[in-house]
Amino acid sequence: MQQKKGIAILGSTGSIGTQALEVIESYPDVFDLQVITAYKNADLLIEQALKHKPNTVVIGDESQYQKVKDVLSEHDIHVYCGKDALCQVVDSNDVDTVLTAMVGYAGLRPTLAAIRAKKNIALANKETLVVAGELVTKEAQKNGVNIYPVDSEHSAIFQCLVGEFHNKIEKIYLTASGGPFRGYTSEQLLEVTKAQALKHPNWEMGAKITIDSASMMNKGLEVIEAKWLFNLKPEQIDVIVHPQSIVHSLVQFEDGSMKAQMGLPDMKLPIQYAFTYPDRMKTNFPRFNFMDYPQLTFEQPDMKTFNNLQLAFDALHAGGTKACSLNAANEVAVAAFLNDEISFADISRINGETMHAMDSILNPELEDYIAADAKAREFARELCK
Repeated sequence: MQQKKGIAILGSTGSIGTQALEVIESYPDVFDLQVITAYKNADLLIEQALKHKPNTVVIGDESQYQKVKDVLSEHDIHVYCGKDALCQVVDSNDVDTVLTAMVGYAGLRPTLAAIRAKKNIALANKETLVVAGELVTKEAQKNGVNIYPVDSEHSAIFQCLVGEFHNKIEKIYLTASGGPFRGYTSEQLLEVTKAQALKHPNWEMGAKITIDSASMMNKGLEVIEAKWLFNLKPEQIDVIVHPQSIVHSLVQFEDGSMKAQMGLPDMKLPIQYAFTYPDRMKTNFPRFNFMDYPQLTFEQPDMKTFNNLQLAFDALHAGGTKACSLNAANEVAVAAFLNDEISFADISRINGETMHAMDSILNPELEDYIAADAKAREFARELCK
């Protein structure tokens, strides 16, 4: 019998993490859950630990450590806390694949630690490549580590490239639903409420990524991520709005032929594929019916109204730490919007002002990324006041 694959989930209480647990639960003979982590959602982390019985649990927020430890002390589960523990647990010999599903910049250090421990990465934390794509991809190559994308769009590109890795890509098209404000004018965006922004038409996601989708920043981050995942130039990446979210992305090859990956919007499929590649495993997920979607439509994104997408392309062209600065500003601005401190339209304004004010360090090391992130956050916080 084939040995079970040991899985560590960094960020098990988020949207991707909870769905990954469902995938693992569906295949008890294939997967062995070794590690789950959360930053501060101790109650859900405890509930997951009691249900799924991982070997190790990490709570990032040290003030919640005793609570988690007390409940799990009767069970054969190791409990640790703090940022350093997140980086240490991925080193276990029983872990084969690390799903990085933490939100934002916080995922960078643990992902690098997992790569240096020579673990394959199932990457759901796009900010890791946005912030430090140059460094992360170099480390992955040096350590012989595969990075399997979990974002539905990047998983789609990856699936289109299976059997085609020797063929040159001419262009990729990342599809975008357009979010809840597709077709809005700049004036209409000024009136957007938090409740409206948190209501995505096609996908169930956490608050941060839902706001990013509404502002098109999520697609901007995906553009930057695609550059590093597939070794592309900025001009080889395009975005097309596809409101039905059935075509998850497309690849165009040098001969003009195009491949698309299609399916119903369901994150469990790309999660499972990242865990099982190169194999596909039978699922009972709902199947696509063409008659339910007699028309699939496509349109150009409005990058003037949704300026975040343009900012991402600008950061990509600038290189160095520009994308790191943009991401830092966005994390600050989205948090401020969710705390009712700024308007929805302020997000892209703060992102743009911060990114343009920051110098870009070319060929950066980890310390340069950390410094650029801190400086951009400080600048963006001042703009939020």
